[in-house]
Amino acid sequence: MTHDPDLRASDADRDRVAAVLSEALATGRLTTVEHADRLDVAYTAKTVGDLVPLTRDLPEVSASDAPAAIERQVISSKFSKVVRKGRWVASRHTTLSARFGALIIDLSDAVLPGREITVETSARFSKVIVRVPENAHVIDEGTALFGKRQVTAGSSGDGPLIRLTGASKFSKVVVTRGKDDWNLH
Repeated sequence: MTHDPDLRASDADRDRVAAVLSEALATGRLTTVEHADRLDVAYTAKTVGDLVPLTRDLPEVSASDAPAAIERQVISSKFSKVVRKGRWVASRHTTLSARFGALIIDLSDAVLPGREITVETSARFSKVIVRVPENAHVIDEGTALFGKRQVTAGSSGDGPLIRLTGASKFSKVVVTRGKDDWNLH
């Protein structure tokens, strides 16, 4: 990482800080709340100077030691209802797999690892609901067979890009914004 604190931070700079934070969480140096708070700041940092305080009290991590867990994640539901909400760390590529059940994922308070994430839906005889931040830009590249895919319109401001992919058969996939659009219970 460049040492000029006034330079704009790059995605690579943010990813390096995220790797240090993830290693600190894995080794018990940070609690899950501290990790989520620092990761949130890291991915919204504008300058290199904004990133420095986040790892000042942590040891460096070499590129080969960087954890890959933040890159991929699978959340599945079979014959049940699974809800993920609140403050949690999402992955760059999250696969949502639902079979004869319901899967409800709330990204509005989640820590998103970067400006673009991919949510792959694989739904069979199920309902998948994804709540996104109000300022997110959503691109639906998925397919449906005897089902429905619905993306609620919203602002396409400076928020994250969420790319929705995958296929649904005999299922409903809904992407929504705002707390009043659906119930998490």
